[in-house]
Amino acid sequence: MTKALVAVVGRPNVGKSTFFNKVAGKRISIVEDTPGVTRDRIYTDVEWQGRRFTMIDTGGIDLHAEDVFLAQIRRQAQIAIDTADVICFFVDGRAGLTDDDMEVANLLRRSGKPVVLAVNKIDHISLAAQAYEFYALGLGDPIAISAVNMMGLGDLLERVCELLPPKTEAEDEDAHVLQLAVVGRPNVGKSSLVNKLLGQERSMVSDIAGTTRDAIDTELTTADGSVYNIIDTAGIRKKSAVEDASVEQYSVLRSIAAIQRCDVALLLIDAQDGVTEQDTKIAGIIHDEGKAAVIVVNKWDTLEKDTNTLENYRKKVYDGLKFMSWAPVLFLSAKTGQRVHTVLQTVDQVYGMSSKRVPTGVLNDILADAMADLQPPAVNGRRLKIYFVTQHSVNPPTFIFFVNDEKLMHFAYRRYLENYFRKSFDFTGTPLRFIIRQKTREE
Repeated sequence: MTKALVAVVGRPNVGKSTFFNKVAGKRISIVEDTPGVTRDRIYTDVEWQGRRFTMIDTGGIDLHAEDVFLAQIRRQAQIAIDTADVICFFVDGRAGLTDDDMEVANLLRRSGKPVVLAVNKIDHISLAAQAYEFYALGLGDPIAISAVNMMGLGDLLERVCELLPPKTEAEDEDAHVLQLAVVGRPNVGKSSLVNKLLGQERSMVSDIAGTTRDAIDTELTTADGSVYNIIDTAGIRKKSAVEDASVEQYSVLRSIAAIQRCDVALLLIDAQDGVTEQDTKIAGIIHDEGKAAVIVVNKWDTLEKDTNTLENYRKKVYDGLKFMSWAPVLFLSAKTGQRVHTVLQTVDQVYGMSSKRVPTGVLNDILADAMADLQPPAVNGRRLKIYFVTQHSVNPPTFIFFVNDEKLMHFAYRRYLENYFRKSFDFTGTPLRFIIRQKTREE
């Protein structure tokens, strides 16, 4: 059911991410002239000459690295190689053939996967001859390209498509894939939770805050056929803690963008820290964007508990996030796997509520009950009249109320109606949007 995978690999700083971004048509991977900037595997869907496939950008492979981060980068690249259908091996045409290139080539040969050799940084036709020395790698005809100038990319992608496995029905499917963003402050366990959900070591996990720089998409198909695109985001830091470096700036922007493009946001909170000011700000972004949400209290295994601990903690969460009292709270440990199985079940439930449509007749019956239970307010002798309500859209559920005077719709009565709708239709896990529209005499 999944698309073919193409892994872009090579030693550090040979232009893999630049190529990846050009093909993706947008700045997905962070590009900086520093080895090791791309740490995890970054995914994007690509279409070329009628073929659809998923491309994976990997961190540079340094086979001799002893540094813990570089060793994890190497392991991530190895996972990409193991799962790929075709490998696109990048080398630096300006630097020429290196011993490290030879060692990576040996690694790729052992994988038994089809390999396309891309000689990058051939920025002018006069440099094309520099690609010839890479025949020594024994990986077939090198393809000279310039990722920066977009020279030769068509030839490279054409060769990749020739080596892809036969086209599958999955490439033509347009079924909705639930977009699930995992967000929160740095070092609250986002990558650990993603890895537990996926059942494999998908993102690098480290106790050093800020390990995940990019927002990383991974498609997960469960045993019952449900498909999720899980977006593991970089931790959103306080502005004062964000350095001027472009790497950090893009990471924060990408986390916000992940919330904007998701269907459901998982907001992770550290059980040891409780709800912090930064958690409140992230929750505010989720609420303002109108996204369904689940609040996840992670590291629950680290607290000493008695019979009332869970409910008391839940109350503290809602006290800190009053405007998100509609979001369910889960208590789990990504490290031990405790209650992780409840996450996707809850995600499905809240997405279902966010996508719910209520017939206009039923809505107006409930509205009549609400007004009978509590009469609309009067201001200066004028009473609010609500003529009828209709649902405008979903994700989030949005309702239009037609009234005699929108100024008479007091905030407190608006909140009362929202609570009444929630009680009547559930709507757990999703914000609601109310549009108040004044009905003219002509209407």
